[in-house]
Amino acid sequence: MSPASRDEELFSILDRELDRQSTTLQLIASENFTSRAVLEATGSVLTNKYAEGYPGKRYYGGNQLVDEAEELARRRAMELFGAEHANVQPHAGANANMAVYLAVLKPGDTVLGMRLDQGGHLTHGSPVNASGQLYRFVSYGVTESDERLDYDQIRDLAKAERPRLIVAGATAYPRVIDPEPLRRIADEVGALFMFDAAHVAGLVAGGAHPSPVPEADIVTFTTHKTLRGPRGGCILSTAEHAKAIDKAIFPGLQGGPLEHVIAAKAVAFREAAQPEFKEYAAQIVRNARALAEALAAEGFRIVSGGTDNHLMLLDLRSFDTELSGKEAQEKLDRAGITLNKNQIPGDPRSPFVTSGLRVGTAAVTTTGMQEPEMAQVAAFMGRALRGRNSDQELSAVREEVAVLCSKFPPYPN
Repeated sequence: MSPASRDEELFSILDRELDRQSTTLQLIASENFTSRAVLEATGSVLTNKYAEGYPGKRYYGGNQLVDEAEELARRRAMELFGAEHANVQPHAGANANMAVYLAVLKPGDTVLGMRLDQGGHLTHGSPVNASGQLYRFVSYGVTESDERLDYDQIRDLAKAERPRLIVAGATAYPRVIDPEPLRRIADEVGALFMFDAAHVAGLVAGGAHPSPVPEADIVTFTTHKTLRGPRGGCILSTAEHAKAIDKAIFPGLQGGPLEHVIAAKAVAFREAAQPEFKEYAAQIVRNARALAEALAAEGFRIVSGGTDNHLMLLDLRSFDTELSGKEAQEKLDRAGITLNKNQIPGDPRSPFVTSGLRVGTAAVTTTGMQEPEMAQVAAFMGRALRGRNSDQELSAVREEVAVLCSKFPPYPN
């Protein structure tokens, strides 16, 4: 039975959220704007279908067309990244990572992963996450001198700890992570090598970051960041690990797959395979570098001195020693600039307060902004934070932000 009337209460919230996304700057490094086709697939009739299992091996009937859609997503993922196997069912990147651990580790096994407070992810061994509770994670980080990964130090740690698995990848690291030396380290100590490409998957697809697929045994990623797809995850692997990974996702970790989201992943993989996506990925990086340079001119210290990818970390102490990431995030939100507080290497403040901000350029690049607009964005941020105690100044910046955003709507018409 259809509802008697439209749910105005709920859909008015969605309308207001569309307005927020369209009139404010989206600088969260893990967000992006999907295409209309991705939105359409995500909201499709496939949301009605239960499809536990895999194509050709379902526990329910009526999955002939669902099987076609999922196989299409799998094939496109493998072709896009040059992988031997793909599992497109993970609901999120965290699920993808946990499935890999379930597939190749035993509880208590030793794993090397990047420190959370220096750019790593919760699922790379944080003690508050299941990864850190079930497995013995040993963390590596960046050097104090240049705030970059030191592969010789990682090698020494691997030789001392003899891990079963080495995990690469980050959630707040502004430099390229080179998979080749990590592969050599893994081979030297007899470890498997997993690369969590959650943030950089779109840059990899677009040729703006080295591909970890030829080097890693397993690559996980999310589809909603630089890849510009729906919210979800994916696992790529060599054929050797395909069966174990599939079993780890279902029945090991998840139940029925979200086939409407998988269909949207298929759309995103096709879009990322188009020639224009390479230019998009390159522009993300150009915008990030331009924004980092402009923010440095505003008085912010850029962690590691710059960026090679879609994000940068700002050390706020050089701008104002009293300004925390928490306060900066809140004040910038009032000025129409959305980003997130983030710890920086050696941060004296807690992760709930922080001394830094994480800034990303994927979403604003999707709307068509380029280097000149990045200079404007940096100026807005500087003005808002210098005048953060003035409601009038924050409102004035927000109005100017809205004018800029009106020239670059994410969903025209």
